[in-house]
Amino acid sequence: MPAAAPTPSVAAGTATVTRQEEVLTGPALEFVAALHERFTPRRDDLLARRAERRAEIARTGTLDFLPETARVREDPTWRVAPAPAALDDRRVEITGPTDRKMTVNALNSGARVWLADFEDASAPTWRNVVQGQLNLIDAFERRIDFTTAEGKTYALRPDEELATVVVRPRGWHLDERHLTVAGRPVPGALVDFGLFFFHNARRLAERGKGPFFYLPKLESHREARLWNDVFVFAQERLGLPHGTVRATVLIETITAAFEMEEILYELRDHASGLNAGRWDYLFSLIKNFRAAGAEFVLPDRNAVTMTVPFMRAYTELLVRTCHQRGAHAIGGMAAFIPSRRDPEVNEAALAKVRADKEREAGDGFDGSWVAHPDLVPVARAAFDAVLGDRPHQKHRLREDVHVTAGQLLALGTTEAKPTFEGLRNAVQVGIRYIEAWLRGQGAVAIFNLMEDAATAEISRSQIWQWVHTGVVLDGGEKATPALVREVAAAELEAVRAELGETGFAAGRWREAHDLLLRVALDDDYAEFLTLPAYELLD
Repeated sequence: MPAAAPTPSVAAGTATVTRQEEVLTGPALEFVAALHERFTPRRDDLLARRAERRAEIARTGTLDFLPETARVREDPTWRVAPAPAALDDRRVEITGPTDRKMTVNALNSGARVWLADFEDASAPTWRNVVQGQLNLIDAFERRIDFTTAEGKTYALRPDEELATVVVRPRGWHLDERHLTVAGRPVPGALVDFGLFFFHNARRLAERGKGPFFYLPKLESHREARLWNDVFVFAQERLGLPHGTVRATVLIETITAAFEMEEILYELRDHASGLNAGRWDYLFSLIKNFRAAGAEFVLPDRNAVTMTVPFMRAYTELLVRTCHQRGAHAIGGMAAFIPSRRDPEVNEAALAKVRADKEREAGDGFDGSWVAHPDLVPVARAAFDAVLGDRPHQKHRLREDVHVTAGQLLALGTTEAKPTFEGLRNAVQVGIRYIEAWLRGQGAVAIFNLMEDAATAEISRSQIWQWVHTGVVLDGGEKATPALVREVAAAELEAVRAELGETGFAAGRWREAHDLLLRVALDDDYAEFLTLPAYELLD
């Protein structure tokens, strides 16, 4: 009999979180240790493969569909497993972190699904990681509520009215430094998945409610194969039937866009769909082609809409791929958020979200994301108009869609150009988001848009690309490090004036300013801004 894996331990100096003993039980930690021992070496190899592939993209300046997996794409017979009843109708999904207030509000929102997010909408402080797990356990046991500072209390509606929970663990690249095995951090993905699965999988399976997962930032079908093996191992370890787990993969990297069918194939016994993760997708395009020349330079983030040709190619290919294989196609996030204080802002946000969701429903998507409960009725109306009483529209095979590699990479088809205002907005969003992240907030409303780590990544990556490509902005100014530093200094002073000295001193503004300049200007491009930012978290 093989020796048991070493049990993970909480790193020295880590502050104790209230009730953490309910999450970090001996058996739960042993389960995480088994995942770590079995799968972390493969994770490490796959991260090395990522680096090799990026180097190849930098060398060739292009990508294509994989010749070695053509048989998977050309075989018309295979399908993913049928969707369980709880995931058959996904017309509206709400996303958000797993803090106590969001947990109650998301479950009560009227959405069919809640993406309970340990990834881009959550800053991975140890407190957030542990309390997020506790909040989910409390929700499933119906012992969660929330009272505002004004004394208003929120409690869960009846079970049949609650959203189905789909958990998004962290991406493969992030470690959890607070939980170590033999002194080595456990990958955050295995911590988030392992703790949630151990504590909740059996009860959710008995109710027909899971466990269900969203898989972020995959870059290849090999990474999907790793997740599939994690699912198989976890199910066997806890005595659950093969195929109990269902996973939806976010197609939010350009390399994954070339492997959609292969990703579904690797997960086919556990797959339930693909999602068009639009913001990370733009980040991935910029990151991979950041030094490939002027033809790969994108304009201001807000000018790159879902109707530009290369984004249309990406989303239409996703719908066709999913429906050909019996999977759900889930649309992306509209970043606009409503305002309960400003009717004009509110109406503009609702109109933009309405148009976005109507386009997705018309294109064949089976559902889509919103970031705020007030947007649930808007998205639901758009999909109700197309779906009616049907749970999805997988019958729309989109055989009219034929997407080439060139169409996915045709970044030069956008008519807009980089502007000074776009540069300033990137600096503003970068500083304001990073400052909130360092204080433990991962989803932040900035200028009437819901920003998360993905949109911050776009901001700093565009600055990097514009500076290193020598972009000339609309006013004739060249994007230079000096110009970026000047804009960043002005933003820091604007924040000081906005908050006052006391409010400014209470934040982490200088650290956010310095980190943005580091990840936006250093010649050595950081693969993810959250990696150096994580070292600054408490």
